[in-house]
Amino acid sequence: MPSFDIVSKVDAQALDNAVNVTSRELANRFDFKDSHLVIQLNKKEFKINIETEDDMKMRQLCDVLISRAMKQGIEPQAFDFSKEAYQSGKIMKKEVTVKNGLVQEDAKKITKLIKDSGLKVQAQIMDDLVRVTAKKIDDLQAIIQLCKTSNPGLPLQYVNMRS
Repeated sequence: MPSFDIVSKVDAQALDNAVNVTSRELANRFDFKDSHLVIQLNKKEFKINIETEDDMKMRQLCDVLISRAMKQGIEPQAFDFSKEAYQSGKIMKKEVTVKNGLVQEDAKKITKLIKDSGLKVQAQIMDDLVRVTAKKIDDLQAIIQLCKTSNPGLPLQYVNMRS
């Protein structure tokens, strides 16, 4: 029976490359010259710690990070910028979390979307992925298109297509 998995994973090496390219690019920019700038990646927790002097530089740094991550193949929805930057002395600090893996609520939303589609497919939640099985490959391809067009707010990959 044909099946595939829906996952939401970020490649750690691509994320590390995006952070390194961002820090090198900002070190060479004129508007960041002689200013405090720290961007560090915690690979275990998938968190990026950012420190700059003011809010304007913080926004610019986040924009450059998103553009460099997109060039590395990481979707912008993978970054969670919801936490506000906070002042620590003369420095603005911000912690950006990177969404890696499907959370239970997101997996439930995806399975509900699939079941509401009316196609003859089965969706199962397995830890941090959703396995979709059907009798026809065409139904599976329709589910992939449905998930792409519905835009659930997180980066989804479709892996392990088996027939």
